[in-house]
Amino acid sequence: MEALVKLTEENMRFDKVAELYSEDKAKQGGSLGWMNRGSMVGEFQDAAFALQPSTLDNPIFTNPPIRTKFGYHIIMVEGRK
Repeated sequence: MEALVKLTEENMRFDKVAELYSEDKAKQGGSLGWMNRGSMVGEFQDAAFALQPSTLDNPIFTNPPIRTKFGYHIIMVEGRK
C-alpha cells in the first residue's frame, strides 16, 4: 500500500516506485518484458490484459493492487504487440 501512495498521492514515477518496492525482477524499473497470454497467473493476466497501455510519466495502473499466490501487484502496461 505504501507503493500505491507513492503513485497516487506523491506522483512518483512508476519505474522509481518499482525499484523501491518490487521483490522480483521488476526491481529493475518495473519491466517484466513482453508477456504472452497464458504465461501469467490468472488474476495477474486478467488485470494486465484489461489495462490500456500507458507511459511511466502518466501511468494507468491497477488500483487496488491485484492479489495472487505470489503477493500483491500494481500492474502497468506500456504496450502490446
